[in-house]
Amino acid sequence: MDFEAIEDQDGVRCSWNVLPNTRIEATRCVVPVSTLYTVLKDRPNVPPVMYEPVMCKAPCRAVLNPYCQIDVRGKLWICPFCLQRNQFPPHYRDIAAHNLPPELHQQYTTIEYTMARQSPVPPVFMFVVDTCLEEDELKALKDSLILALSLLPPNALVGLITYGTMVQLHELGYQECAKSYVFRGSKDYNVKQIQEMLGIGSGVRNQPGAAPQQQQQQHMAQQTYGAERFVQPVEQCEFTLTSILEQLQRDPWPVASDRRALRSTGAAMAVAVGVLETAFPNAGGRVMLFCGGPATQGPGMVVGPELKEPMRSHHDIEKESDRHYRKAVKFFEALAKRAANAGHAVDIFSGCLDQVGLAEMKSLVNWTGGHMVLTDSFVTAIFKQSFQRVFEKDEQDQLMMGFNAMIEVQTTKELKVCGLIGPGISAVKKTAIVSDTEIGVGGTSAWRLAAINPRTTVGMYFEVANQQSQALQPGSHALVQFATTYQHASGQYRMRVTTIARNWAEGASPEIAASFDQEAAATLMSRIAVFKSEVDETADVLRWLDRMLIRLCQKFGDYRRDDQASFRLGPGFSIYPQFMYYLRRSQFLQVFNSSPDETAFYRHCLFREDTNNSLTMIQPSLSSFGLDGPSAPVVLDSASMKPDVILLLDSFFHILIWHGENIAEWRKAGYHEQPEYENLRLLLEAPVQEAQNLLVERMPVPRYIVCDQNGSQARFLVSKLNPSTSYNSANQYGGGEAVLTDDVNLHSFLTALSSLAVKGTS
Repeated sequence: MDFEAIEDQDGVRCSWNVLPNTRIEATRCVVPVSTLYTVLKDRPNVPPVMYEPVMCKAPCRAVLNPYCQIDVRGKLWICPFCLQRNQFPPHYRDIAAHNLPPELHQQYTTIEYTMARQSPVPPVFMFVVDTCLEEDELKALKDSLILALSLLPPNALVGLITYGTMVQLHELGYQECAKSYVFRGSKDYNVKQIQEMLGIGSGVRNQPGAAPQQQQQQHMAQQTYGAERFVQPVEQCEFTLTSILEQLQRDPWPVASDRRALRSTGAAMAVAVGVLETAFPNAGGRVMLFCGGPATQGPGMVVGPELKEPMRSHHDIEKESDRHYRKAVKFFEALAKRAANAGHAVDIFSGCLDQVGLAEMKSLVNWTGGHMVLTDSFVTAIFKQSFQRVFEKDEQDQLMMGFNAMIEVQTTKELKVCGLIGPGISAVKKTAIVSDTEIGVGGTSAWRLAAINPRTTVGMYFEVANQQSQALQPGSHALVQFATTYQHASGQYRMRVTTIARNWAEGASPEIAASFDQEAAATLMSRIAVFKSEVDETADVLRWLDRMLIRLCQKFGDYRRDDQASFRLGPGFSIYPQFMYYLRRSQFLQVFNSSPDETAFYRHCLFREDTNNSLTMIQPSLSSFGLDGPSAPVVLDSASMKPDVILLLDSFFHILIWHGENIAEWRKAGYHEQPEYENLRLLLEAPVQEAQNLLVERMPVPRYIVCDQNGSQARFLVSKLNPSTSYNSANQYGGGEAVLTDDVNLHSFLTALSSLAVKGTS
């Protein structure tokens, strides 16, 4: 079965592509029936259709699809989910067996409809800018923001909040001079207070008998509830906004040498979310936060202003010894819920060598589908390029992003929905297909994603509801339909519908094992493990992963009981244990050597990327370049570190070029600059070219590292390798550098796994 071809057509990867037909058999298969769904998968050959979808009667509301039974004579169709009969609408009167609309053809299992309704306002972008920065940092940030104005569509609405000790909301509609409303940074402002202070909200109405030239402004005021002074179209306010940004100064509040700058991140975000949810409810929008340090006062405070108080670590959070953490998390979660329910995404760009409080603020991004970018400084290329990539455009010159999306799931009655793990929150839609078992965000069959892009991928988990007594006929289908309604960047509303069918089979059928997609399964299980690790102890999560792996090997392995040498896994399962080995060692579960902010960033990326990118994060790819032939992928193992090769490591977050000892010596001696050593020059250039190709399409932009064997930065490579040659074990492959670690190597892990699997107990 070609899993990647199915993914190209429908954006779907399933853990099992033939389903066990009873609940008990599904439980024995260990890995849940689950799906990775790339919501806006790019499909250049299938443009959107320009009409409304045909839907089943309420409460079902499933969309017409290729798996529906149709009666062309009676102009009827039968919904495969609820079995209701529906009349085709009048404009389908010419339907016939040889004249079917696209949505009934098999190649249109995924189809996108362009709806008649338009968004009343264009997308809104609110920049929230930290001014407690060094001069060079602030200048680089201002330059990036001014450049961003030219990347936005001319009709996009934009607003600006700057903050330090105080929070300033800038009035862009006032041409005479720079004018702003100042809020105290130490105070939490609720929506009602913000509405009263700014004179915005549904109480604002047009004045009767206004002058004719005010007609356009009045129309805008009606749509934005009086916020048009603060949020204006780019084409109208570009000059004003550019001049405000150019004149922006560092926060004037003096900072003593033993104290941190007073930074009111929480209050600034409360004002931004309050303005947008009041003026633009259920309209697409993004709040973009640029922060250069931790919040040190007011709501959402991460650390005190005195430098003698250190930033919290993982240890402090586990022991609950940090007095700010719980309060800050609670504050930002309440804000995130409000933003997500109003349909607004939050992006956080951090530019600081120290932590800024991403661990506290992660819900703002994870619950709304925003971007999180972690960099050392706003001067770096990582920040500048990642920020520009947010505004990527398609062939029609539209932003490659969707706003204010809602994903709804329909299933046939034998399947129930357990939940979603991905960048969204529950839309609290409790239907008959919702399972009592929750995995991730459960208890609903619909979720809100305030922002989506062509890379956004959600993990959807199901359970087989069928009991043993009602075994299904082999050859019958389980159907799942994903219907995603979203606001396109052009202002149109669109609905993308994907309907997938999977066969049922008896529990012992070899078809089930043959349909296992080990790459998708590893990604889906890693999402569950990381979701669990947010609330459970790491040791408990690792034990759960091990138990699941042993049970899977017992179910699908080929062995004689108590005979370890006889243990074999079929080709469809052979690399799954390897993925689990690297997942156990990864930065997603092992928080040692990562700050809470870094851990929040890594986990955020895992929850939104597709199968290939997620596997690259779990088990990085390694290529070797040598003088004796073309580049080739090599095993992620310390035996691959040889003195006469160059290695290219791609771990999604880092792209690293490592020069072996001999190659580094030749390079330092300048041999590659001599004409007779042309082949050495080409060898040095090849990995650089390949690294550039990887850097071009990645978001956020990875850190690019070039190092030599035994150099300090080689640690980024060594920490990822399987230590088959460590100081306390002989090398089984030959060659390679010894790794100083007490970690168990892959061979020992697989040996222990097979010995436990053949015992028949988990």
